[in-house]
Amino acid sequence: MFAILTDRYDTFFKEKNMVTDFLAKLEERSGIQKQYIATGAVSIIALYLLFGYGASLLCNLIGFVYPAYASIKAIESSSKDDDTQWLTYWVVYGLFSVAEFFSDIFLFWFPFYYAGKCVFLLWCMAPISWNGSQIIYTRLVRPFFLKHEAVLDTVVKDLSGKSKSAAQSVAREGFTMFGNDKNK
Repeated sequence: MFAILTDRYDTFFKEKNMVTDFLAKLEERSGIQKQYIATGAVSIIALYLLFGYGASLLCNLIGFVYPAYASIKAIESSSKDDDTQWLTYWVVYGLFSVAEFFSDIFLFWFPFYYAGKCVFLLWCMAPISWNGSQIIYTRLVRPFFLKHEAVLDTVVKDLSGKSKSAAQSVAREGFTMFGNDKNK
């Protein structure tokens, strides 16, 4: 198992991408091998997630910034597969965020919660076939949605109609108030 991880680690540094290019520039300037720079950076981030103030912000940035960038790249590409991958991530991310909102008062007390959350989000966005968003979507979200699709469609249609009606009512009231203020 350790040999497989080491091989993947080494293979990553041989690839040509934005991260390895940046690490190569740092290596050139500092004289420190890019593997050590990356390991040090990951270690510092991990320690900060475990013990640092504002770990919530860092964790949320990790769960948002790269996926947002990758989603924009996917939208701009001609491939549909990357669109599906990132749409799946955002569905799972959204559900996780809603669940976290309701359970935050309890989760806050768990030691190293934000480190665990960050690992979970990294697993959900990992470029592997068994990433978290694919597994959660295919095993939980999709079966639930397919079973309750008709009911969910009705609820969305009703809420859409009610929100449109409320917006029109507010607009009418605003125009009435504005019109009356103008006449005074």
